[in-house]
Amino acid sequence: MRSGVENVPEECAVEFAMEMLGGRWKLAVLKQLVTGTHRFGELRRALPGVTPRMLTRQLRELEADGLVTRTVHPEVPPRVEYALTEVGHSLESITDELDKWGRWYRETIRRKAPLPTA
Repeated sequence: MRSGVENVPEECAVEFAMEMLGGRWKLAVLKQLVTGTHRFGELRRALPGVTPRMLTRQLRELEADGLVTRTVHPEVPPRVEYALTEVGHSLESITDELDKWGRWYRETIRRKAPLPTA
């Protein structure tokens, strides 16, 4: 785990979770990996707004926190696959609920947004 996680007071579980899952792409990466093992390129295509550098960083942090495994197959060129660990799979219901809420919120805002005047 990163040092920031170790410094979070024990009584603040939300802050602890946010320290681990915070970051623009982590939950999106976890949501993609819920469906199964993916290679780096597959994750990039599924998340078109993420840069390769940021995706690498987020994957490394998720791996360091024990949520994702990284498997390098000894081939030429090397094949690298990412998958959720058992702990990572425990976040499936959370990512599903956030996905549902995001869809609901987006639709609610669209319905309530005033029409632009010309």
